[in-house]
Amino acid sequence: MEFLDGYSTAWLLGLAAALLATGVVAGILAGLLGVGGGIVIVPVLYHLFTLLGIDESVRMHVAVGTSLATIIPTSIMSARAHRKRGSLNRELLGKLMPPVIVGVLLGTVLSGLFSGQVLTAIFATVALLVALNMAFKRDGFALGKGLPGPIGTSIMGVSIGGISTLMGIGGGTLSVPLLNAFRTPMHTAVGTGAALGMVISIPGALGFLINGMDVPLRPPATIGYVNLLGMALIVPATMVTTSWGAALAHSIDARRLRQVFAAFLAFTSIRMFYGLLA
Repeated sequence: MEFLDGYSTAWLLGLAAALLATGVVAGILAGLLGVGGGIVIVPVLYHLFTLLGIDESVRMHVAVGTSLATIIPTSIMSARAHRKRGSLNRELLGKLMPPVIVGVLLGTVLSGLFSGQVLTAIFATVALLVALNMAFKRDGFALGKGLPGPIGTSIMGVSIGGISTLMGIGGGTLSVPLLNAFRTPMHTAVGTGAALGMVISIPGALGFLINGMDVPLRPPATIGYVNLLGMALIVPATMVTTSWGAALAHSIDARRLRQVFAAFLAFTSIRMFYGLLA
């Protein structure tokens, strides 16, 4: 296997163990907080690749591309589960899907043009906004009743698809709070967001795979910007440990937990900004 040449067995075992741990952490937090795994996987992979000395020019691209690839199977399973429970609103999904796809295509094109520093800045900025929303959102806050009309819905869908693709997240992190702010019931927002994760992750991961072909300095076992070891280890770990997180959620103060996660995202954001400016 030529793509593993030049790396010691100990280094590869360390990489595998770190990727497995990434899946465990992502799954537990996803189950605890109801957030998509991507918002956890990307920053953890970013810091992991930094510690392993992966070149800065490809570090964020591989983190984002790998995250999108891991979201594919989990979003499919999640969307099916929500459909069976009746929490997936087909009408709402039908309105959002076309502009979300346009946003994904736009994000995929831009990801091939943007440097790793730009992708890092985008993730850091949106992660900080998500952290502030999680920490300080008021109960009952609303932007309106129902989606904001065809033009507003299109802008919202394109933004969700484009930003989620550039960040390597499935869309739920952005779509759930937005839909809920327009008076969509939370269970419906979560179910519809899960389906949007499938719409975003499949073409998004394919785009990162294509954009990264023949790019030098990528980690071992990476095709395009998708790390195969990451996929193989993160996906099963996440699928197993999400149920652990969901079980723990019943014995932990949810509000305090969201504040802790908001602090984690804020720290990650500040750390990324510091890395860009250092």
